[in-house]
Amino acid sequence: MSKDLFTTTVVGSMPRPLYVRDLIEEQVEGNMSSDDFQRMMDSAIPYVAQVQELAGIDIISDGEWRRKSYIGVIADICNGFELSIKETLGQRQTWHAATSELEVVNPGLLAREAGFLKKHANRDVKVAIPSPYLIGERMWDPELSGGAYPTRRDFTEALVPVLRQELIALRDEGVAMAQIDDPHLCLFVDPKVRAQYDDPQAEMAHCVDLINRVVEGVDGVRLAVHLCRRNKGRAGWIGEGGYGPILPALSDLQVDILMLEFAIPAAGDFDILRDLPERFDIGLGCVDCRSSHIDTPEEIAGRVRRALNYVPPERVLLHPDCGFAPGSAADIPLDEAYLKLKNEALAADMLRAEFC
Repeated sequence: MSKDLFTTTVVGSMPRPLYVRDLIEEQVEGNMSSDDFQRMMDSAIPYVAQVQELAGIDIISDGEWRRKSYIGVIADICNGFELSIKETLGQRQTWHAATSELEVVNPGLLAREAGFLKKHANRDVKVAIPSPYLIGERMWDPELSGGAYPTRRDFTEALVPVLRQELIALRDEGVAMAQIDDPHLCLFVDPKVRAQYDDPQAEMAHCVDLINRVVEGVDGVRLAVHLCRRNKGRAGWIGEGGYGPILPALSDLQVDILMLEFAIPAAGDFDILRDLPERFDIGLGCVDCRSSHIDTPEEIAGRVRRALNYVPPERVLLHPDCGFAPGSAADIPLDEAYLKLKNEALAADMLRAEFC
């Protein structure tokens, strides 16, 4: 059967070797020129691409190695943010907060990075973009941001045209898949999170509306939304609960693929898949990205078979539950991720042979 069946991919981030983490920190600290950072990172990216290629993955990313955070990329595209650094329990933490009106100063950044990856890869490529709602949750502060954007919603509204132009540029660059990351939408599966909002249904509807306006009318690229319960590496996850409470919101998304996690027990049962509209392909999180256990091809294929009780094979893609290292400080061995991706590809081969 066609290799298009059970397409394999990654969610986005790959573990960063220590030298890549040091390189990012040197740039954040201002100890390295932008030219030197780009020169050294341009040497590193082909390596992480080849790791995924050799593992047998069909659609690869640049590992998000250029990023300290998958969310903070917006501060590389726009002015209007300030970087804060603080010490917490002996660890340095950095984050950006919006402090003035956004000014796009680096348009098409993600598309240029995708173009570089395409030149150094023999696979289709994908790029992830943080959703407006997620950026609003993490980078709007009532004290620091209120002068420019009185409410969080004001800030998220300003993000929509910026992210839409980045998406269009990715389409024009010819990427195979553009993925919008919104783990905060997924956190609404947890009753403790829903209890923090006066109207959680309205929050979910707002999140979906923002995403739909970013992707509206953008064709020529497969559009995905990735949802997870936050990835804390070896510490596990934050939200708990099956997808039922957010099912109406997911059903309103105007994208091609929903990328969902199912390798962790907190994700609930696969039967929720039968309630999603048939227009969605299902990115099936079938590889554990958090623990040190190396999922065998048989374990991975077993999870996929469970999903096939509710969706047909032609609608299923395989991927890990989340990125292996959403933040640059994540201390997950690259060799561990490589072995997991190898087994993901072997599981896909097993399933193709089984369903041909």
